[in-house]
Amino acid sequence: MKEDDCWLFKPAAVLHDAARGASETRQNNLIKPPGSLGRLEELAVRLSTMQDTAKPTVDHACIYVFVGDHGIIAEGVSAFPQSITGEMVKNFVRGGAAISVLAEQLHIKLTVINLGIVDDSECPPDVINLQLGPGTENFSQKPAMRVDQLSRALDAGRQVAIQTKKNNSNLFIGGEMGIGNTTSATALGCTLLNVAAEQLTGPGTGLDAQGVARKGRVIERALQLHAQTIESPIEALRCVGGFEIAALVGSYIQCAQMGLAVLIDGFICSVAALIACRLCSGASDWFIYSHQSAEPGHALVLKALNAKPLLNLGMCLGEGSGAATAFPLLRLACALHNNMATFTETGMPERSP
Repeated sequence: MKEDDCWLFKPAAVLHDAARGASETRQNNLIKPPGSLGRLEELAVRLSTMQDTAKPTVDHACIYVFVGDHGIIAEGVSAFPQSITGEMVKNFVRGGAAISVLAEQLHIKLTVINLGIVDDSECPPDVINLQLGPGTENFSQKPAMRVDQLSRALDAGRQVAIQTKKNNSNLFIGGEMGIGNTTSATALGCTLLNVAAEQLTGPGTGLDAQGVARKGRVIERALQLHAQTIESPIEALRCVGGFEIAALVGSYIQCAQMGLAVLIDGFICSVAALIACRLCSGASDWFIYSHQSAEPGHALVLKALNAKPLLNLGMCLGEGSGAATAFPLLRLACALHNNMATFTETGMPERSP
């Protein structure tokens, strides 16, 4: 990929400063002490600035879960077998997964996109089935993806974002599923942050201490294998990434370029966001971080993003579940900002300077 002609490297849209000013003026005139609603005030103003309006809304949000298998699972880095990925695809559609329940409760449409699992023979018809391959390669032995697979995964995310904008959605939530993908995300995080695997490696799906240590050794070995090849975030994504992580990167970048707000989920999605920020100037302006995952590497990734997550509930499921859990805060922030009375409207005296 050439940086001078690839859509990935085009800058993000510019935030609307005039809307920020109008929103701050309204916020400061609401019948309450300034700052008394804390970060809910900040959220409302941020959304106003993104949406170019003094009265923001998140009434047209959407959730996409990107799914892919990982060849690295052959190294014993997960407490669950690879077959779980395909079973979870079915569970998403049946409504039994956490994100399915959350989406139903929030009245948000959930779309599942299969980018490449080992066995897609029983992939439900309601799933968008792209199947770039039967999962990635074992990146401890060879690059995870071919160049064409990476390009197609990135573009899959891009096309989802474009369609989201065409559907007049005003908030994008991306989730992920793929047994072994915390190993991939950790390897990416190590490369992007230039830290050793032991600083980021966590239990993922529930590994014990021995399992975490083994996982860390696998990641270190893989990073040494690809050390001479990884010279950019794109090459890191190709060598040790996953189909679903690449799709998240593509969707995040396209959302930022179109000026569409994104609510980022946990560790894996934050790694994708970090890659997006490294590739697309200004992308971070369009990202809101939902929660801090219990996965130990997430804190370092959030620090690198200069991110302030909204929640810290000890969650580490993925699927977009943390973002969906934080979503009502955005809805409430907008409702308070838009519907509270102002001092001007009520004729009440404002506080003294």
